[in-house]
Amino acid sequence: MSTTRPYSPGDRGPEPSGASGASGGDVPSMDASGRDASSAAVVSDGGVAAPSEPTAGGRQVRRLSFDGKSGVVPLARDFTRQALYAWGWLPAATADQRAAAEDVLLVVSELVTNACLHAEGPDELWIACDSKVIRLEVSDRGTGQPAPRTPHRAGRPGGHGMFIVQRLCLDWGVVRTPGMAGKTVWAELGVPA
Repeated sequence: MSTTRPYSPGDRGPEPSGASGASGGDVPSMDASGRDASSAAVVSDGGVAAPSEPTAGGRQVRRLSFDGKSGVVPLARDFTRQALYAWGWLPAATADQRAAAEDVLLVVSELVTNACLHAEGPDELWIACDSKVIRLEVSDRGTGQPAPRTPHRAGRPGGHGMFIVQRLCLDWGVVRTPGMAGKTVWAELGVPA
């Protein structure tokens, strides 16, 4: 588990030692938030999920800007649910697939809620899905560092968001762009079998 690494090992960029097996020419170009800028077409439509075409690698991407919007947590969940329908996660054929989709919706809710409570609200939700992983990113202008509260106290109200994210996700972290305010909190979940 990482709270500082901007990408999963061998998945979003080269390892410092080159252990990912990627040669210098195979490294994807990254945008300002650490996203692969070359491999996916982004669907940006102001809150309505439109069909997106998969790229050569089968990666599909959706982006939702929260600029001037209210009710951002249900908006983010609805946007994500529409993407999951478009990508074939829903309607789920099995209980495991249904649980995986619900996990994605819960993580989106937690990340957006944290941006509302601990930053100045979210700026953008970015969702990318390929054949193995769904990556969720929520950007905000906050300066804080998200972390699960320790010790976790299950019986007390509040403070469970990042603990839930940590338990449900393969990995999660924070990306900060030098010279720019804010951060992007990302989380990755496995695609259901």
